[in-house]
Amino acid sequence: MTLDTMIVARTGDIGGFQVRRALPSVKRRMVGPFVFLDQMGPAEFLIGHGLDVRPHPHIGLATVTYLFEGEIMHRDSLGTIQPIRPGAVNWMTAGSGISHSERTAPELRAQGFNLFGIQAWVALPAKSEETAPAFVHHAARTLPIIQAEGKTVRVIAGSLFGEASPVETPTATFYADAALEAGARLPLPAEHEERAVYVAQGKIDIAGDTFEEGQLLVFRPGDEITITALETARVMLLGGEPMDGPRHIWWNFVSSSQERIEQAKADWKAGRFGTVPDDDEFIPLPER
Repeated sequence: MTLDTMIVARTGDIGGFQVRRALPSVKRRMVGPFVFLDQMGPAEFLIGHGLDVRPHPHIGLATVTYLFEGEIMHRDSLGTIQPIRPGAVNWMTAGSGISHSERTAPELRAQGFNLFGIQAWVALPAKSEETAPAFVHHAARTLPIIQAEGKTVRVIAGSLFGEASPVETPTATFYADAALEAGARLPLPAEHEERAVYVAQGKIDIAGDTFEEGQLLVFRPGDEITITALETARVMLLGGEPMDGPRHIWWNFVSSSQERIEQAKADWKAGRFGTVPDDDEFIPLPER
Protein backbone atom coordinates (compact mmCIF):
# COMPACT_ATOMS: atom_id res chain seq x y z
CA MET A 1 0.00 0.00 0.00
CA THR A 2 1.30 3.44 -0.94
CA LEU A 3 -0.13 5.08 2.19
CA ASP A 4 2.42 6.14 4.81
CA THR A 5 0.07 7.71 7.39
CA MET A 6 -3.67 8.25 7.74
CA ILE A 7 -4.87 10.98 10.10
CA VAL A 8 -8.47 11.47 11.20
CA ALA A 9 -9.05 15.17 11.76
CA ARG A 10 -10.11 16.03 15.30
CA THR A 11 -13.00 18.42 15.95
CA GLY A 12 -12.71 21.71 17.82
CA ASP A 13 -14.39 25.10 18.11
CA ILE A 14 -13.02 28.32 16.62
CA GLY A 15 -14.89 31.60 16.36
CA GLY A 16 -18.22 30.06 17.31
CA PHE A 17 -18.38 27.05 15.00
CA GLN A 18 -16.80 23.65 14.64
CA VAL A 19 -13.63 22.94 12.68
CA ARG A 20 -11.76 19.75 11.83
CA ARG A 21 -8.00 19.88 12.43
CA ALA A 22 -5.81 17.43 10.50
CA LEU A 23 -2.41 19.03 11.14
CA PRO A 24 -0.50 19.07 13.37
CA SER A 25 -1.08 15.53 14.61
CA VAL A 26 0.76 13.15 16.89
CA LYS A 27 1.13 10.95 13.80
CA ARG A 28 2.55 13.69 11.60
CA ARG A 29 3.69 17.23 12.38
CA MET A 30 4.19 18.50 8.82
CA VAL A 31 3.69 17.62 5.16
CA GLY A 32 6.18 19.62 3.15
CA PRO A 33 5.85 23.15 4.60
CA PHE A 34 2.27 22.60 5.80
CA VAL A 35 2.20 22.63 9.61
CA PHE A 36 -1.51 23.27 10.12
CA LEU A 37 -4.65 22.26 8.24
CA ASP A 38 -8.15 23.17 9.42
CA GLN A 39 -11.46 22.46 7.70
CA MET A 40 -14.01 25.18 8.46
CA GLY A 41 -17.58 23.93 8.13
CA PRO A 42 -19.65 23.23 6.17
CA ALA A 43 -21.74 25.34 8.53
CA GLU A 44 -24.96 27.32 8.25
CA PHE A 45 -25.14 30.67 10.02
CA LEU A 46 -28.62 31.94 10.77
CA ILE A 47 -29.62 35.58 10.41
CA GLY A 48 -27.75 37.71 12.91
CA HIS A 49 -24.91 35.24 13.41
CA GLY A 50 -21.46 34.91 11.88
CA LEU A 51 -17.80 34.09 12.29
CA ASP A 52 -15.97 36.04 15.00
CA VAL A 53 -12.29 35.22 15.32
CA ARG A 54 -10.99 38.18 17.33
CA PRO A 55 -7.55 39.72 16.66
CA HIS A 56 -4.74 37.30 17.43
CA PRO A 57 -1.01 37.09 16.62
CA HIS A 58 1.22 34.95 14.40
CA ILE A 59 4.96 34.58 13.80
CA GLY A 60 7.12 32.40 11.56
CA LEU A 61 4.45 31.24 9.11
CA ALA A 62 2.06 32.18 6.33
CA THR A 63 -1.68 31.63 6.68
CA VAL A 64 -3.48 30.46 3.54
CA THR A 65 -7.26 30.86 3.58
CA TYR A 66 -9.33 29.24 0.83
CA LEU A 67 -13.12 28.95 0.67
CA PHE A 68 -15.50 26.63 -1.15
CA GLU A 69 -18.56 28.58 0.03
CA GLY A 70 -19.31 31.78 1.94
CA GLU A 71 -17.17 34.80 2.76
CA ILE A 72 -14.73 35.94 5.47
CA MET A 73 -13.64 39.52 6.14
CA HIS A 74 -9.90 39.66 6.86
CA ARG A 75 -8.36 42.61 8.72
CA ASP A 76 -4.75 42.81 9.90
CA SER A 77 -2.23 45.04 11.63
CA LEU A 78 -0.83 46.16 8.26
CA GLY A 79 -4.16 47.93 7.66
CA THR A 80 -5.43 45.33 5.18
CA ILE A 81 -9.19 44.96 4.80
CA GLN A 82 -10.02 42.15 2.37
CA PRO A 83 -13.08 39.95 1.89
CA ILE A 84 -12.19 36.44 0.78
CA ARG A 85 -14.66 34.57 -1.39
CA PRO A 86 -14.76 31.09 -2.94
CA GLY A 87 -11.83 30.19 -5.19
CA ALA A 88 -9.70 33.17 -4.12
CA VAL A 89 -6.57 33.03 -1.94
CA ASN A 90 -5.52 35.13 1.02
CA TRP A 91 -1.82 34.57 1.73
CA MET A 92 -0.73 36.38 4.89
CA THR A 93 2.97 36.18 5.77
CA ALA A 94 3.41 36.64 9.50
CA GLY A 95 7.21 36.61 9.53
CA SER A 96 8.44 38.64 12.50
CA GLY A 97 4.91 39.25 13.69
CA ILE A 98 1.40 40.22 12.61
CA SER A 99 -2.07 40.23 14.15
CA HIS A 100 -5.36 39.76 12.31
CA SER A 101 -9.05 39.06 12.72
CA GLU A 102 -11.48 36.97 10.69
CA ARG A 103 -15.12 37.96 10.90
CA THR A 104 -18.40 38.04 9.01
CA ALA A 105 -19.34 41.38 7.47
CA PRO A 106 -22.55 43.02 8.82
CA GLU A 107 -24.39 42.80 5.50
CA LEU A 108 -23.81 39.03 5.33
CA ARG A 109 -24.86 38.56 8.97
CA ALA A 110 -28.14 40.28 8.15
CA GLN A 111 -29.17 37.63 5.62
CA GLY A 112 -27.66 34.37 6.90
CA PHE A 113 -25.13 32.31 4.92
CA ASN A 114 -23.16 29.07 4.63
CA LEU A 115 -19.42 28.80 5.25
CA PHE A 116 -17.09 26.04 4.08
CA GLY A 117 -13.36 26.18 3.48
CA ILE A 118 -9.81 25.35 4.50
CA GLN A 119 -7.21 27.31 6.40
CA ALA A 120 -3.62 26.10 6.20
CA TRP A 121 -0.42 27.37 7.75
CA VAL A 122 2.80 27.16 5.78
CA ALA A 123 6.01 27.24 7.83
CA LEU A 124 8.62 29.69 6.61
CA PRO A 125 12.19 28.50 6.01
CA ALA A 126 14.50 29.35 8.92
CA LYS A 127 16.22 32.13 6.97
CA SER A 128 12.84 33.80 6.36
CA GLU A 129 11.17 33.38 9.75
CA GLU A 130 11.86 37.01 10.69
CA THR A 131 10.91 38.50 7.34
CA ALA A 132 8.66 41.58 7.33
CA PRO A 133 4.96 40.72 7.56
CA ALA A 134 3.00 40.98 4.30
CA PHE A 135 -0.38 40.25 2.78
CA VAL A 136 -1.39 39.31 -0.77
CA HIS A 137 -4.78 38.47 -2.24
CA HIS A 138 -5.31 36.55 -5.48
CA ALA A 139 -8.80 36.58 -7.00
CA ALA A 140 -10.26 33.28 -8.18
CA ARG A 141 -10.00 34.29 -11.84
CA THR A 142 -6.18 34.55 -11.57
CA LEU A 143 -5.66 30.93 -10.50
CA PRO A 144 -5.24 28.25 -13.18
CA ILE A 145 -7.95 25.61 -13.57
CA ILE A 146 -7.63 22.18 -15.18
CA GLN A 147 -10.90 20.58 -16.31
CA ALA A 148 -11.20 17.11 -17.84
CA GLU A 149 -13.24 13.92 -17.54
CA GLY A 150 -15.29 14.78 -14.47
CA LYS A 151 -12.65 16.68 -12.54
CA THR A 152 -11.95 20.37 -11.93
CA VAL A 153 -8.64 21.23 -10.30
CA ARG A 154 -7.72 24.77 -9.19
CA VAL A 155 -3.99 25.24 -8.52
CA ILE A 156 -3.85 27.40 -5.39
CA ALA A 157 -0.06 27.53 -4.98
CA GLY A 158 2.95 26.02 -6.71
CA SER A 159 2.78 23.92 -9.87
CA LEU A 160 0.66 20.91 -10.73
CA PHE A 161 -0.45 19.19 -13.95
CA GLY A 162 1.62 21.64 -16.01
CA GLU A 163 -0.02 24.75 -14.55
CA ALA A 164 1.54 27.25 -12.14
CA SER A 165 -0.23 29.47 -9.63
CA PRO A 166 0.70 33.18 -9.43
CA VAL A 167 0.96 32.82 -5.64
CA GLU A 168 4.61 33.10 -4.61
CA THR A 169 5.80 30.52 -2.08
CA PRO A 170 9.00 30.57 0.02
CA THR A 171 9.76 26.88 -0.68
CA ALA A 172 8.86 24.33 -3.36
CA THR A 173 5.19 23.69 -2.62
CA PHE A 174 2.01 22.46 -4.26
CA TYR A 175 -1.53 23.09 -3.09
CA ALA A 176 -4.71 22.47 -5.11
CA ASP A 177 -8.48 22.10 -4.79
CA ALA A 178 -9.94 19.18 -6.75
CA ALA A 179 -13.69 18.75 -7.29
CA LEU A 180 -14.47 15.25 -8.59
CA GLU A 181 -17.61 13.76 -10.06
CA ALA A 182 -18.48 10.18 -9.14
CA GLY A 183 -16.16 7.82 -11.04
CA ALA A 184 -13.57 10.50 -11.90
CA ARG A 185 -9.92 9.45 -11.62
CA LEU A 186 -7.14 11.85 -10.64
CA PRO A 187 -3.43 10.95 -10.54
CA LEU A 188 -1.23 12.61 -7.91
CA PRO A 189 2.14 13.44 -9.51
CA ALA A 190 5.23 12.06 -7.77
CA GLU A 191 7.68 14.90 -8.38
CA HIS A 192 7.33 16.25 -4.82
CA GLU A 193 8.91 14.26 -2.00
CA GLU A 194 6.12 14.87 0.51
CA ARG A 195 2.49 14.56 -0.64
CA ALA A 196 -0.90 14.32 0.98
CA VAL A 197 -4.59 14.34 0.12
CA TYR A 198 -7.22 15.74 2.46
CA VAL A 199 -10.81 14.57 1.90
CA ALA A 200 -13.07 17.57 2.50
CA GLN A 201 -16.25 16.01 1.08
CA GLY A 202 -17.40 12.64 -0.20
CA LYS A 203 -15.64 9.29 -0.49
CA ILE A 204 -12.61 8.28 -2.54
CA ASP A 205 -10.75 5.08 -3.37
CA ILE A 206 -6.98 4.72 -3.52
CA ALA A 207 -5.49 1.32 -4.41
CA GLY A 208 -8.66 -0.47 -3.33
CA ASP A 209 -9.08 1.26 0.04
CA THR A 210 -11.94 3.67 0.80
CA PHE A 211 -11.40 7.02 2.55
CA GLU A 212 -13.97 9.49 3.81
CA GLU A 213 -14.24 13.18 4.61
CA GLY A 214 -12.10 14.42 7.47
CA GLN A 215 -9.18 12.11 6.65
CA LEU A 216 -5.67 13.25 5.69
CA LEU A 217 -3.71 10.69 3.67
CA VAL A 218 0.08 11.01 3.56
CA PHE A 219 1.94 9.00 0.90
CA ARG A 220 5.38 7.53 0.53
CA PRO A 221 7.79 9.38 -1.80
CA GLY A 222 7.79 8.31 -5.43
CA ASP A 223 4.80 5.95 -5.33
CA GLU A 224 2.21 6.20 -8.08
CA ILE A 225 -1.10 7.44 -6.66
CA THR A 226 -4.51 7.59 -8.36
CA ILE A 227 -7.59 8.96 -6.62
CA THR A 228 -10.97 7.60 -7.71
CA ALA A 229 -14.14 9.38 -6.57
CA LEU A 230 -16.72 6.88 -5.28
CA GLU A 231 -19.25 9.71 -5.18
CA THR A 232 -19.10 13.48 -5.70
CA ALA A 233 -16.01 14.50 -3.74
CA ARG A 234 -13.82 17.49 -2.88
CA VAL A 235 -10.16 16.89 -2.00
CA MET A 236 -7.17 19.10 -1.28
CA LEU A 237 -3.82 18.09 -2.74
CA LEU A 238 -0.82 19.39 -0.78
CA GLY A 239 2.87 18.95 -0.08
CA GLY A 240 6.31 19.97 -1.25
CA GLU A 241 9.91 19.64 -0.26
CA PRO A 242 10.69 18.72 3.37
CA MET A 243 11.27 21.63 5.72
CA ASP A 244 14.77 22.61 6.77
CA GLY A 245 14.37 21.16 10.25
CA PRO A 246 11.64 20.66 12.87
CA ARG A 247 9.32 23.42 14.04
CA HIS A 248 8.02 24.36 17.45
CA ILE A 249 4.28 25.13 17.44
CA TRP A 250 2.54 26.83 20.33
CA TRP A 251 -0.90 28.41 19.91
CA ASN A 252 -0.58 30.66 16.82
CA PHE A 253 3.23 30.75 16.81
CA VAL A 254 5.58 28.64 14.66
CA SER A 255 9.36 28.83 14.89
CA SER A 256 12.55 26.80 14.61
CA SER A 257 13.47 28.32 18.01
CA GLN A 258 11.68 27.68 21.30
CA GLU A 259 13.19 30.91 22.62
CA ARG A 260 11.49 32.84 19.81
CA ILE A 261 8.16 31.28 20.79
CA GLU A 262 8.68 32.48 24.37
CA GLN A 263 9.46 35.97 23.13
CA ALA A 264 6.28 36.02 21.02
CA LYS A 265 4.24 35.02 24.08
CA ALA A 266 5.72 37.90 26.06
CA ASP A 267 5.21 40.34 23.17
CA TRP A 268 1.51 39.52 22.77
CA LYS A 269 0.90 39.66 26.52
CA ALA A 270 2.63 43.07 26.70
CA GLY A 271 0.81 44.49 23.67
CA ARG A 272 3.91 44.76 21.49
CA PHE A 273 2.25 43.31 18.36
CA GLY A 274 0.58 45.72 15.97
CA THR A 275 -3.16 46.27 16.42
CA VAL A 276 -5.93 45.61 13.92
CA PRO A 277 -7.58 48.92 12.90
CA ASP A 278 -11.27 49.27 13.80
CA ASP A 279 -11.22 46.05 15.83
CA ASP A 280 -10.39 46.70 19.48
CA GLU A 281 -11.06 43.19 20.75
CA PHE A 282 -8.34 40.57 21.10
CA ILE A 283 -7.79 36.95 22.11
CA PRO A 284 -5.76 36.81 25.36
CA LEU A 285 -2.63 34.69 25.55
CA PRO A 286 -3.70 31.19 26.65
CA GLU A 287 -2.58 30.15 30.11
CA ARG A 288 -1.00 27.01 28.71
